[in-house]
Amino acid sequence: MRVSVSWLREYVDLPADLPTGDLEQALVDLGIEVESVVDLAESVTGQLVVGEVREIEELTGFKKPIRFCRVDVGDANGTGEPQEIVCGARNFAVGDRVVVILPGGVLPGGFAIGARKTYGHNSAGMICSAKELGLGDDHSGIIVLGPDVTAKPGDDARPVVGLDDVVLDLEITPDRGYALSLRGLARELSHAFEVPLRDPALVPAPRGTETPAYPVEVRDTVGCDRFTARLVRGVDPSAPTPSWMAQRLVTAGIRSISLPVDITNYVMLELGQPMHAFDADRISGPLVVRRAEAGEKLTTLDGVSRVLTADDMVICDDTGPISLAAVMGGETSEVDTGVTTNVLFEAAHWDPAMVGRTARRHKLFSEAAKRWERGVDPAVALVALERAVGLLTEHGGGTPSAEILDIDHVRPRTPISLPADLPTRRIGVEYPPARVVALLEEVGCTVAQGSDRLSEDPGAVGVASGVGTTLSVTPPTWRPDLTDPADLVEEVVRLDGYDKVPSVLPTAPPGNGLTLRQRRRRAVADSLAERGYVAVLAHPFVSPELADQLGLPADDARRPAVRLANPLSEEEPLLRTTLLGPLLGVLKRNLGRGLRDLALYEIGAVFHPRAGAGSPPSMGVDRRPTDEEFAAADAVVPAQPVHVAVVLSGDLDPAGWWGAGRPAGWADAIEAARDVLAAAGIPDERVEVRAAEYAPWHPGRCAELLVDGTVVGHAGELHPVVVGTLELPRRTCAMELNLDALPAAPVTSAPTVSGFPPALIDVALVVDESVPAEQVRRALEAGAGELLEDVRLFDVYSSAQLGEGRRSLAYKLTFRAPDRTLTGEEALAARDAAVAVAAERLGATLRGA
Repeated sequence: MRVSVSWLREYVDLPADLPTGDLEQALVDLGIEVESVVDLAESVTGQLVVGEVREIEELTGFKKPIRFCRVDVGDANGTGEPQEIVCGARNFAVGDRVVVILPGGVLPGGFAIGARKTYGHNSAGMICSAKELGLGDDHSGIIVLGPDVTAKPGDDARPVVGLDDVVLDLEITPDRGYALSLRGLARELSHAFEVPLRDPALVPAPRGTETPAYPVEVRDTVGCDRFTARLVRGVDPSAPTPSWMAQRLVTAGIRSISLPVDITNYVMLELGQPMHAFDADRISGPLVVRRAEAGEKLTTLDGVSRVLTADDMVICDDTGPISLAAVMGGETSEVDTGVTTNVLFEAAHWDPAMVGRTARRHKLFSEAAKRWERGVDPAVALVALERAVGLLTEHGGGTPSAEILDIDHVRPRTPISLPADLPTRRIGVEYPPARVVALLEEVGCTVAQGSDRLSEDPGAVGVASGVGTTLSVTPPTWRPDLTDPADLVEEVVRLDGYDKVPSVLPTAPPGNGLTLRQRRRRAVADSLAERGYVAVLAHPFVSPELADQLGLPADDARRPAVRLANPLSEEEPLLRTTLLGPLLGVLKRNLGRGLRDLALYEIGAVFHPRAGAGSPPSMGVDRRPTDEEFAAADAVVPAQPVHVAVVLSGDLDPAGWWGAGRPAGWADAIEAARDVLAAAGIPDERVEVRAAEYAPWHPGRCAELLVDGTVVGHAGELHPVVVGTLELPRRTCAMELNLDALPAAPVTSAPTVSGFPPALIDVALVVDESVPAEQVRRALEAGAGELLEDVRLFDVYSSAQLGEGRRSLAYKLTFRAPDRTLTGEEALAARDAAVAVAAERLGATLRGA
């Protein structure tokens, strides 16, 4: 939010000589982030003057409209002759007064202005827009001064356009919606500098009348619990917005449109109450405030036709929706400059959650929606209405109707019970109860002890000590964020000063170190990183289409997913049930950035909904939940097992001058799974790898991994259809394991290291193609006995000589005894025993035998 200090001074008596640094620090101390403090007087150097357009010559033959202008700048140019300036803007005419910077001046950003020849004419200076002067973001046209500006050509334009002011650019956090107004900021600064506040909302305003200003029916009093309206007839449609108002709007980054619309924006900035102005003559029949019907359409003021849902609130007349409530009005009832004479002002109070969802659904983040979803004071509607009507009749004429509509269903604020010593206990700083009461009342709260008003005597029994004293605190209407005792404690600390809270590190309690689960997770991560995989942290949110893109069967347990009630994106409202979807998205994104050889991994939770879980119980923050409440909440929370997944694309071993590279294949994904299981402490003899069919993997290149006979994951090459759907390279491979499904690692003693030399023997066995290499390896291990130290597959061969459907698997066997050097006869006997078991179990024969 951008706001000028001069405007703030109308509501709070800031010190006249207040340095900008002190102002910035005061806001930061109050918890308001300051993006920048700009002294506009120093932002533009050189001669910035008022000019009057004398002549305009339209230049043709160029790609865009160009005008050659002669502008009277008085004696500012030293000659008194009209200044020749080439300009591309179209929103001014002969006789208009504009803002001109002469050669030698410098605009914000270091943009120097000189005299040069362009478009075939000499141009000496520039006619300025609000964006070029740093006053706002509007660059659609140059600044045209209103008729109420008394400055003559050649006068300094800085005070005319507000460049003699200081502008604050503030970032307001979502819980501080009241600070998105001059009223809220002035209140905060009155706390900081202990100066009087002139609250613009504390002015008399007429109440609603029995006869409404316009017939309105509110059908949903939850989505809209207050609706006020008043009609002004006979407005001058050509009345301009006063220059001081337009200047303040431009400084705030809001474009001046027309007098009625500008007034609604001005009141919104001043009081924090968004409003809307309807052309009463373009409304057909009574107004109805209701939820939209699914499929209804509305063309909003930005010219976009929007399809509505049942969650949207709309204001309708006999023709249908004419306004997307709290977000943006519709074209059919908009105020038309030069035409509208009867204006209906509306000021309502809408449900913040509804507005936030609507704004995100339609990607329409208007200034009004920004305030509504953060919370607006429901008590200020009539004041805003009176303020808008007064401004319109003052500057645009017209007669306000005596009838005022006020449909009020606002519920009163619920008092909060606050132990008087809670701030002291929570923060560790002594806050006397009288100080707590004073600070809360400064915020605007009404504070009482029990059912009686607190004693004014700070030494009263109970109040002085705070022990056993409970305060009943009713927050003000403009602070919807104050709902719990913890919120009130935060306000006490904030106003008393965060700098008074000492930075004391708590004493770390003794612990038992990492849990077994944490150690296993770190070991798996280290193992993959050591093998060249890069860790990523993908968003856990996925689209409803992901299950179809991965080719999951209709009855697959990974299809049901938890839907978020308030997703960051409506396109990805579900929580992932597999790591592969988001991880493949990261792979695709990196491929799009020009990378080709990728090996990525992620360790994270997946989410499986509990069937028939229902909704969790409502639990406050004023006490610890009971065991029953914890159990009820846990029964609703989705199961969240921790998985590990890897994806591979491109070359695993890069090519270079040393030779050709090696592309990643399905075997590498399976090997990654073996590495994970080994790092998790699962002995190899408990791991089984066998062929499987499981989406999204290729049915002929997919393996399932079992530990003690239980499937814990899958690995292999992704299905070609999945790869094509996700636009990934061919032969992309992946692996995913459920770490929580792994049994606890056995407690083992340190291995005995033999100092005797090994005996190395190679053996090639011919088996049917249907026999997995893993089964052959296990058979060799079973037959070789205790002397076998290692067995490793190093070659796979098939040919017509071996026979149809046969292949040769070559293994390297390592034998070693712990207490002696093996003889050749012992090693050969162990090999023969291993081959015998393979022959017995699998029909294997020695190649060449």
